[in-house]
Amino acid sequence: MFLHGFLPSLLEGAAVTLGVALSSLLIAALLGLTGALAKLSRSRIAQAVAGLYTTVIRGVPDLVLMLLVFYGGQLGINTLAPMLGHEDYIDIDPFLAGVLTIGFIFGAYLTEAFRGAFLAVPPGQREAGLAFGMSPRQVLWRITLPQMLRHALPGISNNWLVLIKSTAIVSVIGLSDLMTRGQQAAGTTREPFSFYLAVAVIYLLFTTVSELGFAWAQRRLAIGVKEGRL
Repeated sequence: MFLHGFLPSLLEGAAVTLGVALSSLLIAALLGLTGALAKLSRSRIAQAVAGLYTTVIRGVPDLVLMLLVFYGGQLGINTLAPMLGHEDYIDIDPFLAGVLTIGFIFGAYLTEAFRGAFLAVPPGQREAGLAFGMSPRQVLWRITLPQMLRHALPGISNNWLVLIKSTAIVSVIGLSDLMTRGQQAAGTTREPFSFYLAVAVIYLLFTTVSELGFAWAQRRLAIGVKEGRL
């Protein structure tokens, strides 16, 4: 029997992995956009906070942050809970911990990608929007963001490809993802090569489909833009 009947289990784990990746990307995009706007703002405090965020997060290994959030966060919550009148032990959901940690990590990388994309938009277009009577918020949503997305897409694509592979670290906190299912199947059958190869193929499938999707999006966003100005 193909993969000794463990294929459905691997596919279930793949669905969990994809859920972690997509949820993390959403959080990372929100943090990245906020961080980029903070770095480009006139507030020195906002610039300092965003700079500290990107510097620290990009300098600490992903695995260390995952363990800090899951085990350290759990310890901190259960230390504070009795002070608030909650006596029962609180378990942090591994899915939530994984999503928050990965999203927090890649938010730092997307901050720089978005910052560069904002700077690539000609400032004269923002000034023209303001001259036409648009508010700064309208200029942001109608002029800057749509053009910024075209410039940011290569950075988003690269970070997404790394992010989806980084989801493998959630296996260390007990989440039943693709990597965990592969480890369980390899241990049960004593055929690690077959199952780790299957896990690698599934990850490769994810990244290949993602690259095709981003290539299509890049072509769509480039419609009407002269090739020399891309």
